[in-house]
Amino acid sequence: MDDKLRLLIEQHGRYITRKEIIGNRYLYYRLLEAVKSGEIIRLKPGVFCMEDAKAGTMIDLEKIVPDGVLCLYSAWAYYELTTQIPQGFYVAIPRKQKITLPDYPPIILNYWDRSIYSVGIVRRQINGFEIPIYDMEKSTCDAIRCRNKIGIDVSSEILKNYLSRKERNITRLAAYAKSMRIAGILNKYCLLYTSDAADD
Repeated sequence: MDDKLRLLIEQHGRYITRKEIIGNRYLYYRLLEAVKSGEIIRLKPGVFCMEDAKAGTMIDLEKIVPDGVLCLYSAWAYYELTTQIPQGFYVAIPRKQKITLPDYPPIILNYWDRSIYSVGIVRRQINGFEIPIYDMEKSTCDAIRCRNKIGIDVSSEILKNYLSRKERNITRLAAYAKSMRIAGILNKYCLLYTSDAADD
């Protein structure tokens, strides 16, 4: 692979888009050659990565899924709220937004209404990438909101683990729950776990 091309891609976190290189015709043609030779992987139209990037435990989410936010199992695993292992990258996007996904890595899209999607987004450095992800309180609320889909056992585990954290922010959790219309359900769960702890 051309050394200048390799350096440019490494500077972009081992991922690069067509827009980031199209202004340099020489490097763009070298990129196309590297794709043909298999040194560079074309993830989807306009998005490329180095072969070793596929082995990483995190992806350049914003390049692969514009407006995507790491959520559900991926967020719960990041905050160590569950022992469940994500089967791919769980990503929330606004409902009706059209996204073309690559064949790899596995990405599970979750189409959420803006009122749910836009709450609690933060940015975290994860394995060298700055990733949009829901904060711990929003992620906990998502577990309650999706309890029928993920199972009561999993949602209970997440809430219990959250409540045991010293860094928890109950005021923020309650505010999110109210905006997501799950405040009553959250209070019911919290009372249940509080009474269980008192009995112990």
